[in-house]
Amino acid sequence: MHVLIIHGNGGLAATWQRHLEMLDAQVTQARTSVAALAALETVIFDVIVLDVMLDGCSALAVADMAQFRQPWANVVFVTDTTVFSDGSIFGYSGNARAFIQTATPPDDLAAIVHHYGSLSPDRAAAKDR
Repeated sequence: MHVLIIHGNGGLAATWQRHLEMLDAQVTQARTSVAALAALETVIFDVIVLDVMLDGCSALAVADMAQFRQPWANVVFVTDTTVFSDGSIFGYSGNARAFIQTATPPDDLAAIVHHYGSLSPDRAAAKDR
């Protein structure tokens, strides 16, 4: 499983990365939308952990590009705000699978990401295309 973490807080992203690596995930970090879009051009991901308030730009634009480039990649949105707390993120982003607080314990976040990163036969076939 390959995971892209897109978050401006490098320390928090590193903590999440360590917990994901304990579950045998390969992790790439991007601190900005520009770095995230570059990673989506060169690496195949199973799950993307995406900060809703990413560097002042639209995280939805990054999620849309991910859905276009890698439609099998599931997105786990994280936030420390009340933006989209009504669940509307699932209406705006077709590849959204979870919406959790940034303060979620790292073990729990890793378990959620691992769950959505496990390839079903249908996702594996789409990824191989």
